[in-house]
Amino acid sequence: MLTLNFTKFPILETERLILREHHLSDAETLFAMRTNETVMKYIDRERPKDLLEIKTFITTFNDGFENGDNLAWVIALKENPNHMIGSIGYWRTDFANHRAEIGYMLHPDYWRKGIISEALKRTIDFGFRDMNLHTIKANINVENNASRKMLIKHGFVKEAHFKQDFYFRGQFLDSEIYGLLNPNH
Repeated sequence: MLTLNFTKFPILETERLILREHHLSDAETLFAMRTNETVMKYIDRERPKDLLEIKTFITTFNDGFENGDNLAWVIALKENPNHMIGSIGYWRTDFANHRAEIGYMLHPDYWRKGIISEALKRTIDFGFRDMNLHTIKANINVENNASRKMLIKHGFVKEAHFKQDFYFRGQFLDSEIYGLLNPNH
């Protein structure tokens, strides 16, 4: 059975980025992103009502890390590590089967600059090497071509297309599942 025993939150770095823990000081930026319909276009989740809800969300993220349930990073540029520009992380960890779902989002000002690709490469490496995951999966809205291309670029393979398996805002939506196996297992 998979166990995640990090004594402190793992801060990851890439050439341009620092991936760090969420802080309450990120609440306004995260609220702005999660209520931005451009950012959330293909993220079929309810929008937060207020800043308090986001602060609770951040606290839950951090508690989830301590419980080993999830591991979510703020994406920031190294030159401005306190300014959140996106997030990436693992959720829905399936300990019995060494699987976790990866998800990410980025502020539109930073789109098409290779930032998600850089963060994804680092978090996949961390997931396989440090978390000892066997499989990383991603669940995307079928209309999200950018995310599909990103996953395929990083070696993910389409595993399933579920018809109307997700109910959101009064309609049933399809979803696609992508998977990536640990090459070292």
